[in-house]
Amino acid sequence: MTITTLERPVSLWPAAHAADARRPRSLQTKIGASDTVCARRAGYLLHGRTPTDTGEKRKAILGTYLHAGMLEAAREEYGWIIERRVEDDTIRGHIDAVQLDSRTAARLPKRLRPRLPAEETTVEDIKTKSTYQWDNILRYGASDAEVRQVLLYADLLRTEGFADIDGQRQLARLGPLPVGRIRFRFINRDSGDDHVQEMPFNAERARGARWWVAQVRAAETPEDLPRTFPGPGLSVVCDNCPFKTACWGPTIAGQRPQSMLIHDDAERERALAEYVEVSEQMKPLKDRLKVLRAQLDGSEPGVYGDNVLTWSGGNPTKVDDIDAMVAIFQRAGLPVPMAPDVAAMKAQLKAAGIPVPVRLDHERRTAVSINVAALKKP
Repeated sequence: MTITTLERPVSLWPAAHAADARRPRSLQTKIGASDTVCARRAGYLLHGRTPTDTGEKRKAILGTYLHAGMLEAAREEYGWIIERRVEDDTIRGHIDAVQLDSRTAARLPKRLRPRLPAEETTVEDIKTKSTYQWDNILRYGASDAEVRQVLLYADLLRTEGFADIDGQRQLARLGPLPVGRIRFRFINRDSGDDHVQEMPFNAERARGARWWVAQVRAAETPEDLPRTFPGPGLSVVCDNCPFKTACWGPTIAGQRPQSMLIHDDAERERALAEYVEVSEQMKPLKDRLKVLRAQLDGSEPGVYGDNVLTWSGGNPTKVDDIDAMVAIFQRAGLPVPMAPDVAAMKAQLKAAGIPVPVRLDHERRTAVSINVAALKKP
């Protein structure tokens, strides 16, 4: 029997990207609660602008798969209500999970009741995060944008109830629900660690979230709305935004996109003055950090008060093993490449007092540093 193998197995990522593009959430044109990350981005969506950037979506797709699997497990094991739509005339959203209190759950047919009712009706949102974001999650919890999103979900459920659409008619008959709590469940998609953050539902903060949406809807054009984040290269949200080019313009070689925010010398003067002020404020803090770092050197890892101390690094560095490479080439009968010993030649030229010749490589550029000095007044 002859076994035929492909030279390269077909990648599954094109299929994953195509499936993701067909998801109802990806095709949605009405502004959703999860679109309230950035005011201008929400404006582009509301005005039906065509995305200008695709970006890399692999991490997001993996997060979607993990997200879906966790929710389905919660539905099967605990009877949670998952992935249900809520909406009104201005906004819509899909709530990850709702845990009903016992009184509300009793109003449902037995087959739809949760196995373990909650003490109070709770709206939960699952967020997948990478390891490099994890420390911020543990320290600071959900961002303002994430809180705003879940407050909108909860407020829609509290004022409208579940949307009256196919697949959730029985839930819609419950009407507005007494939401008492919102919960974030963060999952580290690299390690599997999870972290839960809960807070009472706050009607005043929910009104603030509604006001935010109202301002977006009132804008005549997306460009009338503020940018919520500092821009490409400074914010991962901006780096992966589908409207990055529409918002910040095309990339100009050697120039950061934020430079478009300065229009004249007066604005340049104000920015420079603030740069100097911030630098002066940071210097004593940096100096203090150096002292504290030196004091902590040698401390054992562990929990000290509200903080966890761990150490990383200190490992031997990896260098190319020239002898091993030569041996491999010789065993394979391959010629060993011979290259000039640049370091040795430079050392001999310097010892002889001869300048080392150099040439300009216009394909490679040194980093651009900013230098600010106080103006000498006469």
